[in-house]
Amino acid sequence: NRVLFLQILQQPRGLVHELRRMNQYSILGRYLPAFGKIVGQIRAGLVVLLGVARGDTETDLAYLVEKIPALRIFSDEAGKMNRSLAEIGGGVLAISQFTLLGDTRKGRRPGFDQAADPATAQRLYGQFIEQLRQTTDLTVETGIFGAHMKIDLVNDGPVTFVLDSRN
Repeated sequence: NRVLFLQILQQPRGLVHELRRMNQYSILGRYLPAFGKIVGQIRAGLVVLLGVARGDTETDLAYLVEKIPALRIFSDEAGKMNRSLAEIGGGVLAISQFTLLGDTRKGRRPGFDQAADPATAQRLYGQFIEQLRQTTDLTVETGIFGAHMKIDLVNDGPVTFVLDSRN
């Protein structure tokens, strides 16, 4: 990585461009500590933003743990969504995201009454991760529960799906 770091830094495209490129290849944080620590990263796969709602239980987790690896949402040779996460050998980057439950229907500030309390959300988030790790061969990486994080992702497509265990 040190050689790649030095090669990128010497490119003629400009410092900002090269810093972005280094960050993309996950080497920036290794040489410039101010950019922080990379907590979890995957190459191909899914970024799962997990919002735990008030009333969610282990049954909701079981639904997601079964559904996510088996969803046929990746392209096959013909360009059709026909392959699952397990089939492409992808990984999961699971990030707790209570803001998904924000209610913006009234006023200008979202309300989070539908989000589970932090202790319950953390427990269920942890169980979700453990169940994925125990029941699949997928690489499962995580964010840090409750932390302010910078998340860098490339949305291929873009393709985004919302899974609600209650609907």
